[in-house]
Amino acid sequence: MLSRLSIRDVVLIDQLDLEFSPGLTILTGETGAGKSILLDALALALGARGDGGLVRHGQAQGQVTATFDLPEGHAARALVEGQGIEIGDELILRRVQLADGRTRAYVNDQSVSAQALRTLASALVEIHGQHDERALTDPSTHRALVDAYGGLEPLAAATERAYAALREAERALETERARVAAAEAEADFAAHAHEELTRLAVQPDEEATLAARRQAMMQGEKVVADIRDARDHLTGEAAILPLLHSVSRRLLRRLPQAPGLIEPSVKALDEAIEALERANRAVEDAIDASAYDPHELERCEERLFALRAMGRKHNAPIESLPALAQKFADELAALAAGRSEVNRLEANLNSAGEAYRAAAVALSAARERSARELESAVGAELAPLKLDRAEFSVDLRRDEAIFAASGYDRVEFFVRTNPGSRPGPLMKVASGGELARFLLAIKVRLAERGTAPTLVFDEIDTGVGGAVADAMGQRLARLSARAQVLAVTHAPQVAARAQNHYRIVKTDVGVGERVATRVSRLGAIERREEIARMLAGAEITREARAAAESLIEKAE
Repeated sequence: MLSRLSIRDVVLIDQLDLEFSPGLTILTGETGAGKSILLDALALALGARGDGGLVRHGQAQGQVTATFDLPEGHAARALVEGQGIEIGDELILRRVQLADGRTRAYVNDQSVSAQALRTLASALVEIHGQHDERALTDPSTHRALVDAYGGLEPLAAATERAYAALREAERALETERARVAAAEAEADFAAHAHEELTRLAVQPDEEATLAARRQAMMQGEKVVADIRDARDHLTGEAAILPLLHSVSRRLLRRLPQAPGLIEPSVKALDEAIEALERANRAVEDAIDASAYDPHELERCEERLFALRAMGRKHNAPIESLPALAQKFADELAALAAGRSEVNRLEANLNSAGEAYRAAAVALSAARERSARELESAVGAELAPLKLDRAEFSVDLRRDEAIFAASGYDRVEFFVRTNPGSRPGPLMKVASGGELARFLLAIKVRLAERGTAPTLVFDEIDTGVGGAVADAMGQRLARLSARAQVLAVTHAPQVAARAQNHYRIVKTDVGVGERVATRVSRLGAIERREEIARMLAGAEITREARAAAESLIEKAE
């Protein structure tokens, strides 16, 4: 409940401190006295958009402070505590408006954002203004009004979450399908490349090993002819070694005839033969070492050329080909996993779709009940508002082909003003006067289901009078039994039902220096005079006072 409102330097208000009580509080005053300023100041404290023009002329800043008494367990307590703000029996919202347009917001003297202030204020106060007709006549708002009347916000939020999950599941599936499609476009190449790289089976350092072996075999081919020539000169038909053996044998046969002469020669020949035989063995060893299989060279060259061709094909070093083969294998495995993931995401999308449909169907059924209850409730208000032959209906159309965050339903308020006529959209069928009364009935019934402990009505009875205004006063009084109600009105029938009555006036300050808005709480006599003024105008007559007294007695 709003307990106090303090305003400093806002438009025509220099200093104002008001205390409020439970029940129905009425604010009255001449046009231009400052009633709208008062509500603008309250709205500023509740987080409304700031404006440097609200600051009183000549001042650097204005300030509005709204103090609320909160019962235990009120939703606003959780919101405040969730921001780490200490709260006792009172909750104090303060807004400072600077002349340059900037604002600062505080909750229990702790700085908060304007958005946080608005969120908190929405749990404290509901303001029904004289310009609400735009929302009430706009079919795009009717679904939300039906939800609010039925208390369907949790179901609506669940449907919105289910819709968001459905859209996220669709996006995830679409993304994965696109990724798999791109992978599948490259799958044939990857599979072929992986197969030929796997078949090639490149070994570590294989290129260097093959190149060295090939070089050795090619060099061996060049020197082996010379080595064989050397062997032929040593042991062939015209070789030295056989000749030396023959000479040595001839001399050995002559050794007995002249030993002293022949023995040194034989000894020297034996040494030469032994040296040549060692040379021959070395040559034979060289021939064995240089021996190669021409087919091996061919195989070596073919393998080396295959490796290098594969490297050129993939524009990669040969040593990186095994890693490339693994990369293609990973891509193929990812493609298989992607296909499996697509199946999983398709199942997830089906589940999300079922969850959305279940939430939307439950919300639609609840809306049907809320719509019929709202029809009945508004219908009960029509006779006192002199619309006893009219009908109000909620046209609710469910289309399961619609997938939207708000569910399957299209909702629009219809009215029928005369028996036998067809119901039609509220804005098109009702005349100006009828429209105002229909809207009053809807506002009252919606306000009855409001969750805020304080309801503010800003001249919602504009354009009505007599019995209709009296019916409006009755309904505001009825609302005040369950919530604190503040109403700005020009209707004496409404003012007569006030439990607390404030009069707003504009007075001169100084000698024509400026004007200021003042607010005073009225006692019984002053209240009768104010209602008489509302009835009679500038000159209050005895008849007006009597009529005012009658209105007050009737209201009581």
